[in-house]
Amino acid sequence: MGNPKAFYTIDRKEAGYRPVHERISDFGEVEQTLNHGDRMLQASRCMDCGVPFCHWACPLGNAMPDYQDLLSKGKWKEAYEILSRTDDFPEFTGRVCPAPCEKSCVVNIQHVPVTIRENEASVTERAFMEGWITAQPPIKRSGKRVAVIGSGPAGLVAAFRLNRKGHSVTVFEKDEQAGGLLRFGIPNFKLNKAVIDRRLTLLEMEGIVFKTGVLVGADVTYKALTDQFDAICLAIGAGKPRDLPVEGRDLKGVYFALDYLIDQNKQLAGIAAGKPELNAKGKHVLVIGGGDTGSDCVGTANRQGAASVTQIEIMPKPPIGENPETPWPNYPTILKVSSSHEEGCTRRWALATKRFVGENGTLTGVEIVEVEWVKDPNSGRMLMKETDKVEVLTVDLAFLAMGFVSPVHEGLLDQMEVAYDVRSNVAVNAQLQTSIEKVFAAGDVATGASLVVRAMASGRTMATCVHAFLTKK
Repeated sequence: MGNPKAFYTIDRKEAGYRPVHERISDFGEVEQTLNHGDRMLQASRCMDCGVPFCHWACPLGNAMPDYQDLLSKGKWKEAYEILSRTDDFPEFTGRVCPAPCEKSCVVNIQHVPVTIRENEASVTERAFMEGWITAQPPIKRSGKRVAVIGSGPAGLVAAFRLNRKGHSVTVFEKDEQAGGLLRFGIPNFKLNKAVIDRRLTLLEMEGIVFKTGVLVGADVTYKALTDQFDAICLAIGAGKPRDLPVEGRDLKGVYFALDYLIDQNKQLAGIAAGKPELNAKGKHVLVIGGGDTGSDCVGTANRQGAASVTQIEIMPKPPIGENPETPWPNYPTILKVSSSHEEGCTRRWALATKRFVGENGTLTGVEIVEVEWVKDPNSGRMLMKETDKVEVLTVDLAFLAMGFVSPVHEGLLDQMEVAYDVRSNVAVNAQLQTSIEKVFAAGDVATGASLVVRAMASGRTMATCVHAFLTKK
């Protein structure tokens, strides 16, 4: 390292967000960038700690100390080369990853970790700007054909790697454009879709064929794929949202969060006009669920001009800064304040939804109850107990953002019958090969809903396994 004690003298400096009054009027990316000089200084804070817990915490196993060192010395191209050995699409992870690497950074003991995620995005953007990232079609084709079903992060990584190995890859996507939840689930203010298009252009130049608007199981049968392809990669995600079966659930005004986000993204893409019932302008919005999807709903509602936005969470409010139950280097369960929360949102915790209240079939309010969490002395598990503190919130729109439970693509799965019961997230071994010989699975469809970076790591593993299967056969 050029200066192994730089973390003593150089403070952590984040690029920060665009001003609230500016960013809530558009859907442009909220995050700003540092100049190259400041970025190199931030990379120099990597302290050559000896035991890189950042590397351990990253699902992709990125070599953070190596490329931080190169970046600090101004060797941007070499830094990107090291980064891209393990991370196929760092322009995605550099924007939407929650950075478990930073939470395990040794300097994070003092709550000032190296700005690894921002450095990653900066290095990648410099690589695109300088023309260092180019299409690299395989010199020779293997003669083997692979079908990838789903073009989210797992599917794209698998397609990219298998194509580089010389196999002919066709990606099937049910939506109008490729990208999966990267495109339609994540708001533009977190991930500009031009970033996805830029990468897809390169993948097409390398020989990958994308067939969009094709629902496998309906537009093309599973049997047809097995006849045409030597291997099939399932990367259809786990898009079925967790429901809330309480009184009034069928009222007009109660919707799944993902439907709301997809509608807005398709509207911005010019694919759809946008559903009036999903527009929050002038309405009192309630987001049920305290995770990232809920936060994305908050930001979207603010940009649409909501009269008020409230987000409730059934779990108790997490501690600020430190949590003794999740000590370093583990990922900390602490209070997270997103850019969307900063834009205007009432946040409340330890609240359960009792029922949706309405008039003439339309939502007018939500009855909530305060809950307590107590530890079962026998099992040690936390149990929820309702209190007598009940209230009714005035609500015009309620979005359910409580996570995802299983794949939504039942047509395809039914055709595959019980040989691969993906709906229960079973029948996947360490090689991600299903009980059907030529069918492999990766990403959320195999693991359950998780992070983009974990889906990418799973797609990489699947590509390795599929290549071994094809070459052995």
